[in-house]
Amino acid sequence: MARELNFKKKDAASGTTTSVVVFLHGYGADGADLLGLADPLGQYLPDTSFYAPDAPEKCANNPFGYQWFPIPWLDGSSQEAATAGAARAQEDIDAFLDIVMQAEEIGPEQLIVVGFSQGTMMSLKTIPQRDEAIAGIVGFSGRLLEPETFADHVKVRPPILLAHGTADEMVPFTHFHEAGAILQEAGFTVYGHVMEGTGHGIAPDGLGAALSFIAERLGVELERG
Repeated sequence: MARELNFKKKDAASGTTTSVVVFLHGYGADGADLLGLADPLGQYLPDTSFYAPDAPEKCANNPFGYQWFPIPWLDGSSQEAATAGAARAQEDIDAFLDIVMQAEEIGPEQLIVVGFSQGTMMSLKTIPQRDEAIAGIVGFSGRLLEPETFADHVKVRPPILLAHGTADEMVPFTHFHEAGAILQEAGFTVYGHVMEGTGHGIAPDGLGAALSFIAERLGVELERG
């Protein structure tokens, strides 16, 4: 049974929600960590509401943050625990997305999921296994959790933007190419953005690429000065 996720939210600036962006944070963080992106994005997406759930488990390495699943090389957990944790978190995210769409009265074609690091890993695991494709996935600084068997579980193929820093010390840049190749081979339309010299984070150019992708997928025309 899915666990109920606590979340933070930023309402659509226009007061009318026609689309939703859900942020999935990284290991040791919380929803508020990514919800700050709603301010720069919301300027251009006035009819979009933003949701940022906290992962279901307290982080083993950071009692003030959360994790979608344990990470053996960081917290000494087993690979079995990590695999089981990711599978359970998939159920939680699945249920959360359904709750959000019902609450905002939108369809999957009006939903974007933006992940960072472990949140990207969960996005790439969860979204392709849903029954209906959403408008798109933005994955910052992540990787595929089970690359060898990924294609075996794919049901839908929403477009994906992958963005990664070349100086990422937590999730090496090589995963950007690996994930992109496997996703394309599995039939996905994949866009890539390289954040030159960026570590494990989101650079302004990466956020700009994400905005362009989100706006295009939601049918929003960007007015830039």
